Parts: sequence; structure tokens; C-alpha cells
Amino acid sequence: MPGEFNLIKRYFTNRQNQRRDVDLDIGDDCAIVRVPENSRLAITTDTLVAGTHFLADANPAWVAHKALASNISDLASMGATPAWCSLALSLPKVDEAWLESFSAAFFELADYYNIKLIGGDTTKGALSITITVHGFLPNEYALTRDKARAGDWVYVTGSLGDSQAGLDVILNPENRTRAFADVLEQRHYLSTPRVLAGQSLLNICSCAIDISDGLIADLQHILDCSQVGASIDVSLLPVSDELVAFLDGDKTKAQHYALTSGEEYELCFVVPSYNRGALDSHLSHCRTPYTCIGQIRGKEGLELHDGGKKLDWQLKGFDHFGGDDNE
Repeated sequence: MPGEFNLIKRYFTNRQNQRRDVDLDIGDDCAIVRVPENSRLAITTDTLVAGTHFLADANPAWVAHKALASNISDLASMGATPAWCSLALSLPKVDEAWLESFSAAFFELADYYNIKLIGGDTTKGALSITITVHGFLPNEYALTRDKARAGDWVYVTGSLGDSQAGLDVILNPENRTRAFADVLEQRHYLSTPRVLAGQSLLNICSCAIDISDGLIADLQHILDCSQVGASIDVSLLPVSDELVAFLDGDKTKAQHYALTSGEEYELCFVVPSYNRGALDSHLSHCRTPYTCIGQIRGKEGLELHDGGKKLDWQLKGFDHFGGDDNE
């Protein structure tokens, strides 16, 4: 791409304060960083492609937030502390207004979580964004997917379903006349990674996952890895008043959205019975709402019920504008 190095220098270099654990960042062939003593490195990478994860004419500030937040959420689900990131941009052309808005929002979110951009790449091509984020984990703990046991309790943070409603607004302009359409569209793009919650759950939680493909799909990843099943009470699913209003008061449809909505970036986590009493004290300081929605059982499979009444809902996970599911 003509002017690649000038583009990097103008929009992505010297935009942040230095971290003491970064010896060399943007400007050389590689970055050089230092991992703290008694820590492990957690690494995650996501690619967002125009037409699959966002529309090409979407607000670039919102796209930047979504791209970085989705990666930060992966670290949150492991209980990791974010530290550094790299960014690779493929652009059909140099659009300075787009780049200025994108980079400003990118660094605003990165600075909030004390994440230092240490490298990346730009190239000419279809619009896509690839971000790799690195974080620290203590040697003793990590929230993985394979430690759920029968009798453990299943929780989620926040409320679910709003992201799908926002996507409905994005894909169908007729939905813009519905209640809270603008609010829900913003929630689709502007999620809040639950970093503090993940860190607070490290030594009391069996396992966790962030909700990117929809609760029903992501919980199944935990069940498969742990070789267990679960019973979920849909009447306990946390749905926002805005979602219910958007759906004309249809609570059942809101529950369907809560089970299948992707790109929520809330946490689904599993807690042993003996640690349930510690949740309030561990999560109170980060002010993260959380809800118990069911229990792990020994029999494999996912059972849905409404206050004990078994449901036969045939639901699938989120498909990212018709693309492949993303774990």
C-alpha cells in the first residue's frame, strides 16, 4: 500500500504512554517485551471482516471498539490481565477520515485497559481487521472450559440478547422504528469486556467462556470439554427491558434471543456449590451484575426448562452475518 509507513506513523505510532514491560514496540521487525515473574502469557487472536462481522459503512469508531473488545473478552474469560496487542489492517484504500476515527476509538479502549499497541501491519485489500492481544495469568490459575462437574452452578454476567436485536436493526432498516432500536444497535458494537470479573473469579470458579456464539452454543463448548450436561431455566435468563420492548413485549422471544445472540461478550461461568457464597464478595468491587441460570448435571446434553416445565426449543448459535461461528 503506498504510504504504508507514513500511515502507521501518523495513526498508530506514539499515541500511547510507554509500558515498563515493553522494551521495543512499533518501528522494528519485532516487538520486545518482558513477562512478569511467576506469570504465564495468554494470547488470543480474532479477525473481523467487512460483510461478515460488520458492514463496510459502519461507524469506524464502533468497529474499532468491537474489534478490540472481542479480543479483550477472550482474555477476560480466562481471568487474564491484558497487556499488549498487535493490529493488522487490510484496507481497500487509504481513507484518512476512517482511519482517524478508527484509531482514536481503538486507543481510547486500549488505554482504558492499559493495553499497549506493540506492532502490526497494513496492506491493501478487502477491509478486514486482525488483532492479537496478550495478557498475564498467574502460574496457579486459569479459567478453562474443562473443569465443570455435576452439581456446579451456571451463571452469566450482564443481560443477554441485546446484541442480536442490534444486529436486527443493522440488517433491516425497518427495525429502526422499533422501541430502543438506536440503543440496541450501539450495544451490538460497544460491549464491555468483563476483565475485572474474570480476574475476580480466578480462584473460585470451575471454568468460564465468553459469549461470542450465543449462550446455547458457548455453554455447549464447556459441556463438551468437561463431558457433562446442564439444565437451564429460561425463566432466569437476564434480559433487558429495552430488548423486551423492542420485541413488543414478547418475553419468550426475548428468551430465544438470550440463548442465541452472539457477540455479547458477557461471561458464562460455572461455580462449585461450596464457592457460591463467595461470589458477592468477589464481584462486588467490579459492580458486574450476574445471574444463576441453571446447574451442571452428570448426564451429557443441554436441557432447557421453564420453571421445571421441559422445553423442546430447536435453537442454534449465532452465525456472524451468515459466516462461520467463531469460538
